[in-house]
Amino acid sequence: MIKVLLADNHDIVRAGLRRIVEECADMEVVAEVAESREALAQIQKTLPDVVIIEISMSGLDGLELLRQVYLHFPQIPILILTIHEEEQYLTRALAAGAKGYLTKRSTADQLLKAIRKVHAGERYLSEAAVESLAWRMARGEQGRSPVDSLSSREIQVLRYLALGHTVREIATAYNLSHKTVHSYRLALLKKLNLRNNAEISRFAIQNRLVEC
Repeated sequence: MIKVLLADNHDIVRAGLRRIVEECADMEVVAEVAESREALAQIQKTLPDVVIIEISMSGLDGLELLRQVYLHFPQIPILILTIHEEEQYLTRALAAGAKGYLTKRSTADQLLKAIRKVHAGERYLSEAAVESLAWRMARGEQGRSPVDSLSSREIQVLRYLALGHTVREIATAYNLSHKTVHSYRLALLKKLNLRNNAEISRFAIQNRLVEC
């Protein structure tokens, strides 16, 4: 029996994932968490065979959660299942220790295959992820994007700002203080040499972080 822990801040997503997993005779969900800070405690308590993490979690950043799980429980394979299709998230997740990466466009069969693969000690990347890595390798260092200098949380804040969300809305979405989000915004403007939210939106569109 493959014991699975689900970490996703959307109740309806976790319910769907639980249904998919528990329809398999060889799998069971041993715990689910909506907030990333709960994950480490639940992992220590249940010792799952596979942990499924969404990058966009409230509280502790999903990629930071991935790093913490990999640090404290290196024997437990981590599978990223996320809304993010951008290569920046993919490469950061793999560098942080993820054994698999697929997006929420994936089918139930692909998810189950990914769980079995990482549980068996193998890697699993969706077809889109493989194409993204190939494109990044083809570009090489000369094709490095300014986005590479940003942290995962900065990318998330950038996306929200580009879509017209206010600092207050972003703070609520990620359970952060207004001051913290404002600091992220200032850091983005400085790192990317931008002046205002309009330029943030233009940058995000040009770098395929949001759709125009």
